Amino acid sequence: MSARSRFVRWGALVAGCLLTVTACGGGPDGAGGTGGTGGTAGSGGTSAGIPDNAAILQAVTKDAQLAATVPPQIAQAGSLNIGSNLQSAPNNFYAADGKTPVGFEVDLAKAIAAKLGLTVRYSDMPFGSLITSLQSGRLDLTMAGMNDTKAREQQIDFVDYFTSGITIMIRKGNPDGITGPDTLCGKTVAVVQGTSHQAFAAEQSTRCTQAGKPAITVTATDSDSQNQTQLRTGRVNAILNDLPTAAYVSQNAGNGQFFEVVPGRPIDGGPYGIGVNKTDPQLRDAIAKALTTLVDDGTYAKILDAWGIKQGALTKVSVNAGS
Repeated sequence: MSARSRFVRWGALVAGCLLTVTACGGGPDGAGGTGGTGGTAGSGGTSAGIPDNAAILQAVTKDAQLAATVPPQIAQAGSLNIGSNLQSAPNNFYAADGKTPVGFEVDLAKAIAAKLGLTVRYSDMPFGSLITSLQSGRLDLTMAGMNDTKAREQQIDFVDYFTSGITIMIRKGNPDGITGPDTLCGKTVAVVQGTSHQAFAAEQSTRCTQAGKPAITVTATDSDSQNQTQLRTGRVNAILNDLPTAAYVSQNAGNGQFFEVVPGRPIDGGPYGIGVNKTDPQLRDAIAKALTTLVDDGTYAKILDAWGIKQGALTKVSVNAGS
């Protein structure tokens, strides 16, 4: 899946999140949404739609054999320095205090670290700086909703942990009868300007007209919060977004009463990968084995299910499986 780039104004997005009380989309690379503390509590969760996964994480215990495979300098430090761009709910964002990283990626990172007898430290930085910071040794890992692609595999290695892609979000109850891309013909669809979603909508509109069906009317805005308002008020029939964001917003906005996601696998799906320096295959393999253990013992599924994004779960951990 091709990389995605969004050009958004952060301050405006935060304001939009707070006004609409929803999670806001707009991650930099096919990640979830840009926006920190929007959302309402889901069942069993804390404020801002953040599930309480403390018990799940506390149940993760150190595996002595795996811990022995961690590179000595990291084992001595006792922590993994993870680079991210902390503005993509539900992947990785800040809690209401503006300081504490939260998200399903954060929970996975903590679980992986615990399995290896380590803790985590987060370095928040621009998305475009992550790979170079990893290559320079400033970071141990990156985990930021980054698509594992063959082009990026030339620069760094990836341990894949999630499958994302484009998802269609509609009004609760599906009053417009949208069941997939082919049923978008003749409909009005909202996207964020400059994203792969916009490109897909244009491509799908062409397919509609080539099949003798009405074109899609594409509305491009600066943020998902604007798009959510348009969908709620019926000015558009659907929103295109990435799986994690669409699932998270549908679960939390209006206590789950505003939106839903069209069932099915993500469109143009591809894996998110934990980035590791190519000069550190020992760390890469330790991360992959720790994550495999979490998949096998059910911890991985519990974390994704708590965040409402189990549709993107992997059944097997792979290294450099992007396309």
